[in-house]
Amino acid sequence: MENDQGVLVDLYVPRKCSATNRLIIAKDHASVQIAIADVDENGRALPTSTTFALSGPVRSQGEADDSINRLATKSGLLRSVWSYSK
Repeated sequence: MENDQGVLVDLYVPRKCSATNRLIIAKDHASVQIAIADVDENGRALPTSTTFALSGPVRSQGEADDSINRLATKSGLLRSVWSYSK
């Protein structure tokens, strides 16, 4: 919620899982948030980063590594690493 000046006044802003788009509740202690640093052409880290949040159920099902590969490929961080297969 924002006040009249446009400043956030909520004490808690919930996160959403990047893989499933579900809310990560406050009691989900197995959830993680991973920040991947952007790099320049020389391989040096830039001050910007791309952040992914994964919920506990995604991690407990063993889908975290596949989800990170899929999200990184979609964001343009990886090329030809993840491919969909049934």
